[in-house]
Amino acid sequence: MAETTQLTRHIESYVDSSSTPAQQASSLNAVASLVNTDALPLEALVRELEMYLTTTDNVVRARGILLLAEVMTRIESKPLNSATIHSLVGFFKDRLADWRAVQGALVGCLALIRRKSVVGMVTDSDATTIAQSFLQYMQVQSLGQYDRKLCFELLDCLLERYFDAVTTLGEDLIYGICEAIDAEKDPDCLKLAFHIVASLAQLNPDSSSLLASYAKDVFDILEPYFPIHFTHPSSGDTHVQRDDLSTSLMSAFSSTPLFEPFVIPLLLEKLSSSLHSAKIDSLKYLRVCSSKYGAERIAKYAGAIWSSLKDTLSTYLGEPDFSFTIAPVDGIGFPENEFVIEALSLLQQLIAQNSSLLVSLIIDDEDVNTIFSTITSYETYDAIPVQEKKKLHAIGRILYITSKTTISSCNAMFESLFTRMMDNLGFSVRFPNGDISPSQRLKFGFLYLCIELLAGCRELIVGSEEPALQYVFEHETCCTMLHSFSTPLFNAFGSVLAVSADRGPLDPDTYVGVKGLQILAMFHSDVFPIQKSIFENILKKFMSIIIEDFNKTILWEAALKALHHVGSFFQKFCKTGMKNMLTILQGLGRAVFANLSKVYVHRNLRSSEIAVQLLECYSCQLLPWIHENGGSEDFVMQFAVDIWSQAGNCMDLSTPFEGKGLLDAMMKAMRLSVGSCSVESQNLIIRKAYSVLSSHTNFQLKEVERLPLTPGKYDISLRDEGIISLFASVVIAVCPKTYIPNIRVLVHLFIITLLRGVVPVAQALGSILNKLVSTSSTAENSSDLTLEEALDAIFNTKISFSSTDMLQRCNGTSNGNEMVFTDICLGIANDRMLQINAICGLSWMGKGLLLRGHEKIKDITMIFMECLISGTKSASPLIKDSLENTEEQIQDLLVIKCATDAFHVLMSDSEVCLNRKFHATIRPLYKQRFFSSVMPILQQIITKSHSSLSRSFLYRAFAHIMSDTPMVAIVSEAKKLIPVLLDCLSMLTEIQDKDMLYGLLLVLSGILMEKNGQEAVVENAHIIINCLIKLVGYPHKMLVRETAIQCLVALSELPHARIYPMRTQVLRAISKCLDDSKRAVRHEAVKCRQTWASM
Repeated sequence: MAETTQLTRHIESYVDSSSTPAQQASSLNAVASLVNTDALPLEALVRELEMYLTTTDNVVRARGILLLAEVMTRIESKPLNSATIHSLVGFFKDRLADWRAVQGALVGCLALIRRKSVVGMVTDSDATTIAQSFLQYMQVQSLGQYDRKLCFELLDCLLERYFDAVTTLGEDLIYGICEAIDAEKDPDCLKLAFHIVASLAQLNPDSSSLLASYAKDVFDILEPYFPIHFTHPSSGDTHVQRDDLSTSLMSAFSSTPLFEPFVIPLLLEKLSSSLHSAKIDSLKYLRVCSSKYGAERIAKYAGAIWSSLKDTLSTYLGEPDFSFTIAPVDGIGFPENEFVIEALSLLQQLIAQNSSLLVSLIIDDEDVNTIFSTITSYETYDAIPVQEKKKLHAIGRILYITSKTTISSCNAMFESLFTRMMDNLGFSVRFPNGDISPSQRLKFGFLYLCIELLAGCRELIVGSEEPALQYVFEHETCCTMLHSFSTPLFNAFGSVLAVSADRGPLDPDTYVGVKGLQILAMFHSDVFPIQKSIFENILKKFMSIIIEDFNKTILWEAALKALHHVGSFFQKFCKTGMKNMLTILQGLGRAVFANLSKVYVHRNLRSSEIAVQLLECYSCQLLPWIHENGGSEDFVMQFAVDIWSQAGNCMDLSTPFEGKGLLDAMMKAMRLSVGSCSVESQNLIIRKAYSVLSSHTNFQLKEVERLPLTPGKYDISLRDEGIISLFASVVIAVCPKTYIPNIRVLVHLFIITLLRGVVPVAQALGSILNKLVSTSSTAENSSDLTLEEALDAIFNTKISFSSTDMLQRCNGTSNGNEMVFTDICLGIANDRMLQINAICGLSWMGKGLLLRGHEKIKDITMIFMECLISGTKSASPLIKDSLENTEEQIQDLLVIKCATDAFHVLMSDSEVCLNRKFHATIRPLYKQRFFSSVMPILQQIITKSHSSLSRSFLYRAFAHIMSDTPMVAIVSEAKKLIPVLLDCLSMLTEIQDKDMLYGLLLVLSGILMEKNGQEAVVENAHIIINCLIKLVGYPHKMLVRETAIQCLVALSELPHARIYPMRTQVLRAISKCLDDSKRAVRHEAVKCRQTWASM
């Protein structure tokens, strides 16, 4: 057994009120460990505690009883015999009468009640005696918050585990619970109290049960709490939020149908309250309670609930969104409103529960019938009065919910209201396929309601994921009627477009026409109710708008959006979907090339804008759809080939590419198309592209092959630049095994055009270097050129320039200056624009080599370093004599900036080239290796640099590398990097540096969060804090301020002695952030102030 003196010391420490909480906790854990490990039998502990348990000293006795109770809590999984448990029950339940020691008694009883049968548990009779003592002695509301919480936990546990035993106490149990809860205000206690009522009700479900006679008494205790009015304190011990309490109270309200006579009238009354929370909670509670109480009990309130729902929708439903920008696939789009969401959810629940009753209320409703009568007078949306519009919108939402909830409610809507709509639109039920006469004016209101009804019906059918159920729908009334009226509906929606298309923007009539056709099209499938011919006519209608009505901007964009929705819908129905989607793709392709033709033949600017949007739609929406659904690549390959055919035609017309936006869109579509194709298809595309390149530009490819290269000989027109950029897009996206014709000549051509500043060809050269097979590789080489030969062609080929003007046409001889590509990068050509273009090209070539892990990247990196060092020396007069800056000195700065940006190109992930999507060769950990090799050199250069200009650009290069390096590599070198990182943060204060500054802050944040970086952070804590204090007010980017404050919060976890001296400065700086214009910054500032103020 444990040494008595040691045990006594632990007991004395715990019982002594002068001991610190930490000392008391340590002593308690020691005693519990002794008992758990059998070093101290429980009986021996009780004997040792006897003096403390029976003393007349109230404080000591309370502490002694609490010690025994806490030990019992910690040995709940330790087996005990029944006699021991019975004895302990007797002791603790008697102590409930000792109000001085009530906390220990409650903890002890709770620990015993929670024990499981496998380790020995309390018997039913003992549980009953505990409950009796509790009801006899506990005046719950006279206790402190913690003790009250223990009381509720004990009651909850007794009901959950010993319900049959405690129900023998009869009405004493009910009244005891009511007395305990009455007037409770603490959130934690209330949450338990509501759960107790819910448990009591669920365990007494019958009308003959114990609760039945006292349901009104129990509800009277709960009623004052509705609606919950509780504001969670910004700082406090409770974690309970208002929503938590409201959910618990809702569970109690809905726990038994016995509460129905009291709950439903209360909720209906509160629906008319002016208090926001009361109305919202009433709607939520009604939905849940209706579900739990059952259809029979709720039926008598259906009329009152329906009336309240209708009023709520009319009051709170906003104006529909007719913009097509955020329109949902189904139904009409409305601004989000909590009242509307809850009201519609309740309506859906009631319809699902009692369809026939609710549908009859809707059909027979006076307001519904009135709106049907009223809207016959108005042909357009704008003509409808404001109040009638509100009612129309509300009725539309009701029809949508009703038709989407159950098949019976949907059928009823079609049989009654849909029939009336068709009659009012002039379509006879007996002769539904009649055409619309030119003089016939359609009523907007009925078409609007048709859309809501059709949208709900479609969602009901689509929502059934079992095919068998979908086939059942085919024979339902709603589907047969829609099948009958599909032709006149198509004609009606199409007629609306013909009438409304010439009106101004945001035209609701246009919206209804397009939306109606879209929803009709999405009814087409093997089991859906519209004919194939109608579906095809809808697609033709949309495609004709896209091809012919490009001058009607709003209508054109709406038709394009609708086509996208239709295509997306058919992803779920692949049998017919792929065929239908192919129809859409072919139509879009025709639209693209029709508009491109108008651009090149007629110089139509609007056609150029349309072509850009169509190409974006193809690249971002349709092409991903093809990949996700296993579509054939034939269309994709043909689309790319057709673009080249169109480009060839425009070259014949001697027409340049109209605007960079169109060229960029064509290049993006070309890259994504080629990248998604097989090698065989890529070979076809690149042969076509090479054919156009060689026959439709001013470049004579045979002459390009002659050495030395003479860039000045070629006057590159916009037309030539466009075609070679488009060709570069193909090269960027091809697989390594794809054959690139005449690649050696193409490399020379790319060098010539690269020096003219054509960036895509630089990216293409980088892709070539990344994918070519090396002579040392055993892989099969599908190219006429090896990697080593390509490197030799790029870096060792002589380039000739005229001595008078580097980029002017020369006589074709090599009598001028000859140099290699790296000489141009280093500025030997003495032409800064030429040097900038060369450095930009070298950065992309370096990226291609870096990704594959080639050693040449070291030489390229040193060229960039040399440009930084030598460039800052030549540009330094800018600092000394800023009033007399020459054009040459300004260009020197541009060279340095370009060299700095090269590190961003090397390290960042590119979306346009050299990624896995475009089949790049990427060696694992390439960023980490580059970081490890370059950072020591860069740090050494920074240390030796004394010019502020030089250091500023070196810091920017440092920032580019740091921002894109994986954190695991940075943390291991944190001690060396943090001083430079902080200098860099202090220097990057200009608006143009805001993104770079944010990237570095994220790096610092990552270091602060990593354990391996803690030592370096602790050493530099004061400097880091001072740096961050300056950044919390950074005006140019909200994310910088927010992240700086988050870093200060993270720093508060450092050793107290290191950070406490900075506390006042931090609090002073953070106080200014409390008034920041951005909510996110204010929120972080509050957290930071609380954290540092509590030190």
